[in-house]
Amino acid sequence: MPNFIIKTHQKNAGYIANQIFILNKGLNSGKPQKEPFINSFVILFQEEQDAETVYWLAYSLWKARFWHQSLVGSVIPFLRIKDFKKDFNSKVNEMLQEHELHKKQILMLRLLEQKEDQLHKNIVLINQMRRVILLRYL
Repeated sequence: MPNFIIKTHQKNAGYIANQIFILNKGLNSGKPQKEPFINSFVILFQEEQDAETVYWLAYSLWKARFWHQSLVGSVIPFLRIKDFKKDFNSKVNEMLQEHELHKKQILMLRLLEQKEDQLHKNIVLINQMRRVILLRYL
């Protein structure tokens, strides 16, 4: 079982261990990232493999809009750390019971993310070529 600690990220804090950051304000609350957000929670791990496994679990929860049910606040919605810890711990425990399936899904998600990045690069190239062709008319 991955051992981790969930804290509120402090702006000037330095972390030695493996960590992921989870956005806690706005409609993208729950979004995981390797680099810190200003308004985020930090999840600290001892093993890099645990961090990678939990990152993809957090990514899938964010994409499924799992955290929208826990958002509070009328103007800028935010996620409370107490609610996040409770729900996140239960989801990690669920994932561990189906660990082999989770590993396969992580591989598929990585592949899809690579394909998505490749398509975005192709769209940028297409737009650049379109501009070059249109500038020839001027």
